[in-house]
Amino acid sequence: MSLGDVAGLIAAIAFVALVGFLALPLIKLGKVFDAATQSVKDITDHAVPVLDETVTTVATTNAQLLKVDTMTTSAAEISQNVSALTALVSATIGGPLIKVAAFSYGVRQAMSGLAEKVRR
Repeated sequence: MSLGDVAGLIAAIAFVALVGFLALPLIKLGKVFDAATQSVKDITDHAVPVLDETVTTVATTNAQLLKVDTMTTSAAEISQNVSALTALVSATIGGPLIKVAAFSYGVRQAMSGLAEKVRR
């Protein structure tokens, strides 16, 4: 073995050591990517049922809101009917009631005037 062969052998060993030294971070990086892939898979597996439950909850909420809307519409109609009934009763009974009150006031005034004349 000549001196060139020994130098070549040392260079080859140094190259193998360098490749091994550089391969270790790449292997660790591959493990990190595998762990990240598994984490994303686990998150996806847990997120899908949560999304399904959310869809169900939103659908149920929408159904309840439709029922509330129906009740609100009915309450508004009842309020309008009561308002119309109040206006009708006021117009029907209010006018004659005011006339009766005015007539009774007039009669009281006339009677009090007569009572004062009788007292004198």
